[in-house]
Amino acid sequence: MPTSPVQPIDSPTPVPTDALEQPTNAPEHSSSRVDITEKPALAAGSGPAFLALLLILAFTAASTALIVLGLVAAGTDRPGAVLRIVAGSVGLLIALPLFGSFTIVVPGETSVRQFLGRYIGTVRHTGLVLVPPLTTGKRVSIKVHNFETNELKVNDLDGNPVNIAAIVVWQVADTARAVFAVEAYWEFIKAQAESALRHVATTHPYDEPGPGETSLRGGTDVVSAELAAEVAARVALAGLEIVEVRISSLAYAPEIAQAMLQRQQAGAVIAAREQIVEGAVTMVDQALKRLEADDIVTMDEERRAQMVSNLLVVLCSDQRTQPVVNTGSLYA
Repeated sequence: MPTSPVQPIDSPTPVPTDALEQPTNAPEHSSSRVDITEKPALAAGSGPAFLALLLILAFTAASTALIVLGLVAAGTDRPGAVLRIVAGSVGLLIALPLFGSFTIVVPGETSVRQFLGRYIGTVRHTGLVLVPPLTTGKRVSIKVHNFETNELKVNDLDGNPVNIAAIVVWQVADTARAVFAVEAYWEFIKAQAESALRHVATTHPYDEPGPGETSLRGGTDVVSAELAAEVAARVALAGLEIVEVRISSLAYAPEIAQAMLQRQQAGAVIAAREQIVEGAVTMVDQALKRLEADDIVTMDEERRAQMVSNLLVVLCSDQRTQPVVNTGSLYA
């Protein structure tokens, strides 16, 4: 029976690597940030501003007077009435927008100026300030602010859950970055402060640090300095300056607080007993040396051991000891 020839199986056509790439019309993701820094705006201080205000008021009054005279002349059919009205109206149209060239800046605040959406500078002069016309301004406070973070529950370096909170003292250093680099800088710093606090808390044990380690409870100054440096690095792109960061609340989480309290109490009891025993041994040694030096009593090793035992019981006991008078012989 004749058989048909075996047809070779075509190997799969390799897919070009270009086909795996995104199409050219795919949207590109940009990771660029707003690169802007504060610069001084073109502005004049209170003296030139008052002088300019007086000139504009005088110009406005003259334009208004021209319009009034033109209306009066028009009612009496005098020549030049229309010219006066037109000249006065043009003068008002020029003078009215110039009133927007004045702004008042109080101490502790700045005015971030924009012209048709373009940043042109920041006014830090206080009082009445003359700025370029047709510009808009946004007030930005450069006063020192502070807030307390929410109490966070994190695990320390040893894995123990702790509750921690901090107080952050900050102010705006670069007004342009604060306004244009982030959406809302006061919300931005709160989120970044909590993130930095969570990270720093996980790099230190709560208590009983090992060699070369710093505990959260014992090294408050060191931990606060690390926390301030990390928060400052996180908020630098927003033009914010960190004045100080201090831990305001620190405690074990409720689920392990009782166990940790018992451990601390046990450690305190052991330390106290060690001090008591050390003091008692010193007192017994001094007593024996004084008795022997003054030749008050001569004791053999058994009597010395008995006296040492009795003195240690009296000095180290937690309760008042009851004296027992021995009227017989020690060797009876």
